[in-house]
Amino acid sequence: MASRRRLRTAVLVTLVVALLVVLSLLSLALGALDVPLDQVVRAMLGRPPSRLVDNVVWSVRVPRTLLGLTTGAALGLSGALMQALTRNPLADPGILGVSAGASFAIVLAVAVFGAGSFYGYVWFAFAGALAASVLVFFLGRLGRSGATPVKLALAGVAVTSLLSSLTSAVVLTDQDALDRYRFWSAGTLAGQDSGDVARILPFLAVGAVLALSCAPALNSMALGDDVAASLGRSLGAVRLRGVTAVMLLTGASVAVIGPVVFLGLVVPHIARALAQYAGLGPDHRWLLPLSAALAPVLLLSADILGRTVARPTEIQAGVLVAFLGGPFFIALVRRRKLAEV
Repeated sequence: MASRRRLRTAVLVTLVVALLVVLSLLSLALGALDVPLDQVVRAMLGRPPSRLVDNVVWSVRVPRTLLGLTTGAALGLSGALMQALTRNPLADPGILGVSAGASFAIVLAVAVFGAGSFYGYVWFAFAGALAASVLVFFLGRLGRSGATPVKLALAGVAVTSLLSSLTSAVVLTDQDALDRYRFWSAGTLAGQDSGDVARILPFLAVGAVLALSCAPALNSMALGDDVAASLGRSLGAVRLRGVTAVMLLTGASVAVIGPVVFLGLVVPHIARALAQYAGLGPDHRWLLPLSAALAPVLLLSADILGRTVARPTEIQAGVLVAFLGGPFFIALVRRRKLAEV
């Protein structure tokens, strides 16, 4: 049994890594101008066949692919962490208003305070993400039944709608905010450079370390708060680390690529199914990194599809992820009969 589990785990890890490598190569090769894979490899090795290929690969597609890998991992990890902390299978930075809070704060920073650089508005993104999270959890806890999954989801939808309306009101009165909002409101990896990747990496790295450090405590908390406390877990400290990680991961990602809804919802469920198949069980020491690895697979797939099916224009990756995630969300609600709560 143990040898079979190790074999399945090795196969799973190999397949995920292979998928990431293949999708990264396709992301470098496909687009408005297709570049053969052999020319992509030559450009990556410093021997490009032409200046055009060198510019397309290094200036456009390498930053785009790196953003897909890093922000995808951040949003997938953030979604898995939120679901574990709240014990809510519907938790997601987009559904619970975290992304909307970060977006509104960024637009407000540009319109009111004149923030024009990443370091100028990323702090507003963190504050907006945190404020929206607190508001959603406060609203979701109202009533005798407490914070049920459906109440949190409904509170998240309400807060997201409110913040989206306020965001629209701000951008319609400020041209700079409108230009920024129009660029990333649908969630896109396009139009970024390697500097954007370098700027978000420190925030994502700290957020990832905080999130992964919560994994052992999350296993205990899954048995109930009383059991976790009896095992010596400091629940307040774990939740504080988790909220800080979600704030950093989501805020930094939204500040660069915009809000991508449903990515953090869908991927953790896929990760749980694959972990169950491999015999790993509901161990967050595997679920968190597996979610972080699978989310870029979905985001890069959506980005590649978006730039190939509508040539010479593009469909934003966030649109395609939402197109896939919406039916998944509805099916999940129906399966758990949450409409009756």
